[in-house]
Amino acid sequence: MTQPRGFEDSTFPNHVCRSHKSIYGLKKAPRQWYNTFTTFLVSLGFSHSKSDPSLLIYNKDKARIFLLVYVDDILITGNNNDVINEILAQLNKAFSMKHLGTVNEFLGLSIQRYTKGFFLSQQKYASQILQQANLSACNPLSNPTCTKLPNDIQPDCNDVNMYRSLTGSLQYLTITRPDIAFSVNQLSQHMHEPQPQHFYMLKRLLRYIKGTLDFGIPITKTNLILTSFSDVDWAGDPISRKSTTGYCSFLGDIIISWKVQKQQTVARSSTESEYRALAALTSDVIWIRRLLQEFGIPQDSPTSIFCDNTSAIALANNPVFHARTKHIEIDHRFIRDHIHSNHICICPISTVDQVADILTKSLSTKRFQTLCNKLTVIKDSLVCRGVLEATS
Repeated sequence: MTQPRGFEDSTFPNHVCRSHKSIYGLKKAPRQWYNTFTTFLVSLGFSHSKSDPSLLIYNKDKARIFLLVYVDDILITGNNNDVINEILAQLNKAFSMKHLGTVNEFLGLSIQRYTKGFFLSQQKYASQILQQANLSACNPLSNPTCTKLPNDIQPDCNDVNMYRSLTGSLQYLTITRPDIAFSVNQLSQHMHEPQPQHFYMLKRLLRYIKGTLDFGIPITKTNLILTSFSDVDWAGDPISRKSTTGYCSFLGDIIISWKVQKQQTVARSSTESEYRALAALTSDVIWIRRLLQEFGIPQDSPTSIFCDNTSAIALANNPVFHARTKHIEIDHRFIRDHIHSNHICICPISTVDQVADILTKSLSTKRFQTLCNKLTVIKDSLVCRGVLEATS
């Protein structure tokens, strides 16, 4: 900090004003703190990740240390405990820090350690959402959506502010719950003016969460091959007729990325909508491959992207660009370039085995539960240890 220009005190040039307001209340405080903290880390030998600005990597003398920072919450791990302790000692000298030991919870995510891996969940956070909605004692459901809405819907609550608050909270819950990503996406599209059917679907989702509070994602030893799945519900929106994109990526048997998004423009064919989804997934796959490269997990072979639309696969692998597909020329060239670079390869898959189907539409309970298991969203490994061991 320096004295403001034009208000320098010649008697005490090194003095500065004492702020009576917390640094967290200043508009530029978060950026200034991030710059100060990361600059010090760079001086210790860290370098910024090219894929994630919140991730810093230390790579020296076979020691690989990864430090993740979110405002003033820090998570550090690596393959050398001595180097980690030395870095923590340097940080303690420069900043006032509180070392909390082995991580059990980080930004609302519960991280449980077991013999063969970890288990990520947000059980406490989900319970708080149910308490906020006064549904802590509700009857659970086995499916968050329904293929057909009832004719006469009379929701118990029509509080628009409560709808918006709960839906916003549910968006953060999808960090460890890809099984509810589609439902949350549908609810989020009606934040401005929710109708009775939207209140009904919100309550269904909350009742489903009530029965799956201990669900999460197991992290176990597996192969390090990246595979992805892409699917689209063509013209699924009955009003705008826009398609819904859904895709997910697995590192071995562990799901590491997923997304549900309504496409920005109306697709004139299922092939067009599928191809746009492939382009969006390809961008995500390239980002993941770069991040894995920084973690020392290079992908020597092309990433297999599974799609159940044969026309989209043929278009991706066909070097001849047809005149009737000029409206998706940019997506076509983008995917073709990465196929030629051996970054990806588009593979066919049966609709029955398409995992991303759960991210694009409402499904029957049996179909939903089948795909939910394929997403590796299961109960706490302490309760369902057999499933965890089978996954490894």
